[in-house]
Amino acid sequence: MKVAVFGAGTMGSGIAQVFAAKGHTALMYASSTASAQRHKDKLAASLNKKVAKGKMTQEAADDIMSRVLVEEFDAAADADLVIECVAENMAVKKELLAKLDALCKDETVFASNTSSLSITEMGQGLKHHLIGMHFFNPVPAMKLVEVIAGGNTPAELVDYIKNLSTEIGKTPVVVNEAPGFVVNKILIPYCNEGVCVLQEGVASAEDIDIAMQLGCNHPMGPLELGDFIGLDICLAIMDVLYKETGDSKYRACPLIRKMVRGGNLGCKTGKGFYVYNADRTKTPVDQL
Repeated sequence: MKVAVFGAGTMGSGIAQVFAAKGHTALMYASSTASAQRHKDKLAASLNKKVAKGKMTQEAADDIMSRVLVEEFDAAADADLVIECVAENMAVKKELLAKLDALCKDETVFASNTSSLSITEMGQGLKHHLIGMHFFNPVPAMKLVEVIAGGNTPAELVDYIKNLSTEIGKTPVVVNEAPGFVVNKILIPYCNEGVCVLQEGVASAEDIDIAMQLGCNHPMGPLELGDFIGLDICLAIMDVLYKETGDSKYRACPLIRKMVRGGNLGCKTGKGFYVYNADRTKTPVDQL
């Protein structure tokens, strides 16, 4: 199968890796071929680290990278599956999908890795049916795929993506379209509430996270988890939940918005509620 992945960041690279590891050809696209090549090189470096640590053989790493290709846009014309994972912005996604709709063969399956947006709205005006295929970060390690049926998604397409998800080693759950779907509708408000507790001065960032780790047996507290997900992603999802439902319980904490405006997005920028050091340790910002 030829899979074209649009958006070569953390999610896109991970999706390309997973498909390539199962013997499929994965085309990686970014804002330019040069950018896509940089992301491919970053993926290769990541796999080489696994080889050095004995977690993967060199043969397996080379096999994966031989199937991850950087091509011009038109090479997606005969793709069997297109997965978009560009910015979590409806206008950006619709613009890309419209271009692909005109380019791709009629049989191409269109899927979106959106974490919260409406599949029905995103697919309006397309001749290709659209389905949600929401992976989780880090894609190679996380087993879940949310399969989201929009208002015009055929049942046979849902079955196809369910079976494909299983074939690439994932566990699919079928979700009827709703803001945030299942996981993010529960998870992101949890992170948001943790930020509210910090903003109100109830406890320090570190103590909030320790409380939820030891009190609820969570692997990460809400603030560290928000940093890991990306505070910009958390904010975007909260804004979608609030806009779609009108329920005040989904109003984003002002502190998250302030952090995003300041460019402090978490792990990917090196600073969020923690500073992430070169030696892989972290220091709570409120202790600096």
